[in-house]
Amino acid sequence: MRPSSASSPQPTPAERMRSILIAAHSMTVVSDGLDPVEVHRLDGTGAMGRIHLHEPSGTGPAHPSAPVPVRLEFTDIAPTPVRDRLRARVTLTGLLAAHYDADATNSICMEFGQAVLDDDSGRTFVPLSALQSATPDPITTHEADMLTHLMDSHAELVPLLLRLVRPRPDRSMLRALPVALDRYGVTLRLEYRRTRRDVRLPFATPMTELGHAGPRIHALLAAARRASHPSRLFA
Repeated sequence: MRPSSASSPQPTPAERMRSILIAAHSMTVVSDGLDPVEVHRLDGTGAMGRIHLHEPSGTGPAHPSAPVPVRLEFTDIAPTPVRDRLRARVTLTGLLAAHYDADATNSICMEFGQAVLDDDSGRTFVPLSALQSATPDPITTHEADMLTHLMDSHAELVPLLLRLVRPRPDRSMLRALPVALDRYGVTLRLEYRRTRRDVRLPFATPMTELGHAGPRIHALLAAARRASHPSRLFA
């Protein structure tokens, strides 16, 4: 098992965006001339189950009247009590046939404009084709529960995972917490007095189904136990 490195496999921007949309519990809808609408009924379906995106090429239904510009905003918040819990923002812009109806039960059809991912690495524009073809991460809707379970019931395993971090954290580190989990690995956040650093601990191979999560995490822990120079930070 390899220690963490900058070249560790990680989700593409399109995969990351799709995961955020699938896991979303709420969204903010902003239309010209109207107050923002907070939608909190995405549980169980995510945005991808409520919004149908189509290219502005005439393949979607024709607008019976003047189309309504709309902006959909999503936030990705870390489920663990790390510093700076905002992990990413996703913004979708486009056109609707009419003003968004917060009480509608059916999915809405939206002519695609832009999809933007903002995170620590910067701003990325994701084409609709890439977003639609991105393979859903099997752990997306379970990530929050798994990370909180790790913190609440197995917090002693986090110092063990630190043995895989390269370069090794020094004594100025205040604490380390898990901040993300995806098909490619676990991300730990190392917090210092004025800064923080996220490090990825990659799985040997990406997960293709949820049942792989347990064995992949156990393999990381086994590799940490075999590390030749255990961390002394928590001795």
